[in-house]
Amino acid sequence: MGRRSRKRGQAEMPPAPEVPYALPDGGELVLRGALTLKTREQYAGLAGNAAANAEDLWQRRVEFLFERLAVRWDVAGVVWEGQKELLQRFRVAGAEERKAVREALRVHVADWFPDVEAP
Repeated sequence: MGRRSRKRGQAEMPPAPEVPYALPDGGELVLRGALTLKTREQYAGLAGNAAANAEDLWQRRVEFLFERLAVRWDVAGVVWEGQKELLQRFRVAGAEERKAVREALRVHVADWFPDVEAP
């Protein structure tokens, strides 16, 4: 069955709200205000990975949330958008940038997803 016919009669999903967070370096990180049930289950499943040590697990959880929630990141006047581009930029971020992103993620998760444990 074609893609159009499967979606026929289904209501359009409203866009997820976007929440901007000012970063100490003057940049801005915009995070999505919605997580699907499947994403929440995948995130919870990361905690059960016995093969990873605590540090690796913590880093993976931060990256997982960043990958799912980041919409836009303004770094020194350069705007990064798109999941792949944002994740690449996060992976090359310095220690201070990563710390600022983690803090924004913690605040965002606490405000928007109280049932999700922030890394």
